[in-house]
Amino acid sequence: MQGVINGISGVSPDGSKLLASEMKGLSGAAVPLWAVPTLGGSPIRLADIQGDAGAWSPDGQKLVYTANDSLLLANADGTGSRELAKLPGPLSGGPILGTAPAWSPGGQEIALNLIDPKTQISHLWEISSDGKNLHPMFPGWHEQAGECCGSWMPDGKYFVFQSQGQIWAVREAGSLLHKASREPVQLTAGTVSYGNPVPGKDGKTIFAVAGFKRGALERYNARSKAFESFMGGISAQDVAFSKDGQWVAYVSYPEGTLWRSKLDGTDKLQLSSPPVYAMLPRWSVDGKQIVYYDQEQGKPSRIYEVSAAGGAPQPLMPNQNGNQADPVWSPEGDRLAFGGGGGDESQTAIRILELKTHQVTMLPHSQGLFSPRWSQDGLYLLAMHADSTDLMLFDFKTQKWAMLVKGLVGYPSWSRDGRSVYFLRPYGNSEVDRVAIPGGKVEQVRSLKDFQMTGVYNQWLALTPDDSPLLLKDAGTQEIVSMVWQEP
Repeated sequence: MQGVINGISGVSPDGSKLLASEMKGLSGAAVPLWAVPTLGGSPIRLADIQGDAGAWSPDGQKLVYTANDSLLLANADGTGSRELAKLPGPLSGGPILGTAPAWSPGGQEIALNLIDPKTQISHLWEISSDGKNLHPMFPGWHEQAGECCGSWMPDGKYFVFQSQGQIWAVREAGSLLHKASREPVQLTAGTVSYGNPVPGKDGKTIFAVAGFKRGALERYNARSKAFESFMGGISAQDVAFSKDGQWVAYVSYPEGTLWRSKLDGTDKLQLSSPPVYAMLPRWSVDGKQIVYYDQEQGKPSRIYEVSAAGGAPQPLMPNQNGNQADPVWSPEGDRLAFGGGGGDESQTAIRILELKTHQVTMLPHSQGLFSPRWSQDGLYLLAMHADSTDLMLFDFKTQKWAMLVKGLVGYPSWSRDGRSVYFLRPYGNSEVDRVAIPGGKVEQVRSLKDFQMTGVYNQWLALTPDDSPLLLKDAGTQEIVSMVWQEP
């Protein structure tokens, strides 16, 4: 394969090959699909098709796959591809965790897990294998929670799926004596979450992923070349430090609640509450305010400001269209740079908010960029392309952009002296790197091949006031469990 394997989305009915996709970024753009032999051997490119995820038909003769907003059908080897239908939304899970289509045992129906573009909530849809009768499977059921990751039992009588962290089942067909109820029945319950149910081929078992999500905050000590616990190893990400280095703001994982405290954990104060999931807080220059953006199901993301002493968070741009994300203060504290869409939700650009006038302007030639990071001296601003590729540097004096680092990057952070930028090389052979500013050779800080990260996006990086990399180590428990199937 030319690129890194993004994930496995399917297995052939005879178990001889896996359906794999390449990793080319985080934008959701379609990528080449490959067949990988399970017993070893070279991967086989599936003609010239590109997609997000797919599945071979039960008889092994056809391949259904998605590409952006299209559902396509091809021969098993990728030849003869044609569009079956236009889809009402993108595949759930995005380019990294996209959920593959599922065939019914008879090969007549296909289930799809799609994101509602308006609410950003995942829902299951069904379509005939001839491309007709596309419809939601559970209209009006748990609209604010959504559903995900469904499959038919081998006999086709029941369809199992996940919702609200538990496994559910619904009967597909009735009989002359017993009318089938289309009301889903909950199969699991309790504090343990269950997801990604897969029926066993014998029809007597269901496999699922069960466990708890948790992380442990760790700091990389460059002198000892080892990771060590930080702030007691709390399960938190998006850690930000006040300018004087005495206070810290962070987001608890996986709850998504914003807190602030002193570095030793004292004077802890909660600053946000569910259902808002706080992201990437930033301290104001005077240490009195904190800005962050939220993720809440069914709503576009918004930037909020909250007093470090507590109080009700206030939206800074309630009338600004599109998603608002990743705010960062200017060195003077009179402006905020942020990423997000304008009136067109698909548009991404870097924008500047003047806090006194509330006027919003777009940074020149920043279309398609996000994740701004202002330098301490105010001379530069960092950003990345929307697919998390290519670290770019904007020079406010020349009003021009220059490429700093090519390829996949994540979570850039300025060093304390502003002479270098630390960043993640995510996925595959992950590592923490840094690059000199305004331009220079990239050097590795620490390989992460022996460090399993976690977080909202399964990765995250920040710097302590002494430029030590901070990461969230996976400390959760997750395992594949087998459950005996009993018809509800």
